[in-house]
Amino acid sequence: MTIQGWLLILVFFGILIALTKPMGAWLHALYEGRRTPLHAVFGPVERGFYRLAGVDPAAEQGWARYAVHMLVFNAALALFTYLILRVQFYLPLNAPGFAGVGPDGAFNTAVSFTTNTNWQWYSGESTMSNLSQMLALTIHNFTSAATGIALAFALFRGFARRKAATVGNFWADMTRVTLYLLLPISIVYALVLIAGGVPQTLTQQVTATTVEGARQVIALGPVASQEAIKMLGTNGGGFFNGNSAHPFENPSDWTDMVQMLSIFLIGFGLTWTFGKAVGDTRQGWAILSAMVLLVVAGVAVAYSQEAAGNPVLHSLGVGGGNMEGKETRFGIAASALFATVTTATSCGAVNSMHDSFTALGGLVPLFNIQLGEVVVGGVGSGIYGFLLFAILAVFVAGLMVGRTPEYVGKKIESREVKLAVLAIAVLPLCILGGTAIASVTTAGLAGPLNKGPHGFGEILYGFTSAVGNNGSAFAGLTAGTPFYNGLLGVAMWLGRFFVIVPMLAIAGSLAAKRYTPPSAGSFPTTGALWVGLLVGIILILGGLTFLPSLALGPIADHLAMLGGHLS
Repeated sequence: MTIQGWLLILVFFGILIALTKPMGAWLHALYEGRRTPLHAVFGPVERGFYRLAGVDPAAEQGWARYAVHMLVFNAALALFTYLILRVQFYLPLNAPGFAGVGPDGAFNTAVSFTTNTNWQWYSGESTMSNLSQMLALTIHNFTSAATGIALAFALFRGFARRKAATVGNFWADMTRVTLYLLLPISIVYALVLIAGGVPQTLTQQVTATTVEGARQVIALGPVASQEAIKMLGTNGGGFFNGNSAHPFENPSDWTDMVQMLSIFLIGFGLTWTFGKAVGDTRQGWAILSAMVLLVVAGVAVAYSQEAAGNPVLHSLGVGGGNMEGKETRFGIAASALFATVTTATSCGAVNSMHDSFTALGGLVPLFNIQLGEVVVGGVGSGIYGFLLFAILAVFVAGLMVGRTPEYVGKKIESREVKLAVLAIAVLPLCILGGTAIASVTTAGLAGPLNKGPHGFGEILYGFTSAVGNNGSAFAGLTAGTPFYNGLLGVAMWLGRFFVIVPMLAIAGSLAAKRYTPPSAGSFPTTGALWVGLLVGIILILGGLTFLPSLALGPIADHLAMLGGHLS
């Protein structure tokens, strides 16, 4: 580890914390439906959408209706993407003449991008046409991110409203978030990336002559526009197979920093928005403090392990940190930070190969996702995931003080606790269940590149990433088979929507409750004790649930390395 590496990490968090309130204030304006300076430009477009769709933005919906509209919208988009990929060969902007994607691959990709997972079993530059990249995939980078933020708004209203029967209007929330947040930032962001050397062209490939006289085909395309929303919306799907390790997606150290900042930007801002929505910004800062503690701990472990390197190689006279699978233009510190950031959210973009990390260095991104990505989480999904754990934490606190638990003025009763447990239990059930199936079947065991603990870790990471809607991978897993495409596709759908529906039910239940002012017996939810309890609940639940599987994978892999064995 170096001072320069820790300064990079310190600057990263300093910039993010400085941006939290401005971003949160903008999000709060959209949450309330207030006019912004951009309404002069996009206001007519918004009203045109409503007229075309027959939507009254002022007509609010109960939680069940909100959920149905959200599910139908996402299912329709998934079907649209599936059809585009299947008939890709017959559509324009396909200069190389790529064939249509097979049924299992198209199913997996459609579900992947609909759920904000962006798991990619394919190489983008050799599988997808420009039209597929722009129309079938990039559109989901906006809609899946906007869906997550809209759902967070619905839960905020559940906490903030009193004796209400509605939690907002899904179509109004979606439209406003897309037009006044995601789209304008992405336009500016794409221009910044273009200035940094990221291509933006409809030319799909060019042929170059190398210095040795050989001819080389170089893939191009509308990369900057996809890269911007890929990061801002915590989507993570790369235009190229190399993702953000590819120089056309991430050319330099400063574009690397911008990309990492954009992954966390909205997630951090939503914490302030939540505090403002419930009338106490200290609540938001407390949640942010818990998030930062978890991220810093993860970065510290990953950086220290990667900087320490492999003792087996050291014994052979090869010193230094672990640079395998990392870009020299980024180095160990930026690679460890990026890996932690992208898995602390539902982003899944990578600037290094997680499969090449040391055993404990690779455990950090794996464990981040297993925590339900509540460390910071995807845009929207992170904050509502964190609030589900907050409900459990105040329930535990209520047991300690011997009274009905309360959180931001709402009594947390058996219905909310049961729904929170149901939502949280979906992830371990699907992760461990899918891993178990793949670990005992011929088709599943054909996937891992490695055998032993590391091979098991590849399978475990794959299902963790799918169910946690992250999309990164231990890339040694060959997942582009009917078995993995099908099973991982189902896992992604369950991991996204089987959490959302109970969460919305909680929002509806809370909205109908009256406000209960805090009293002398109330457990405080803004101080260091609350932050510690919240972090403890998250780590204990994650540890108890996943420790056995981690012991069979990364921990066993680490012990084998210490014993002089490499899998």
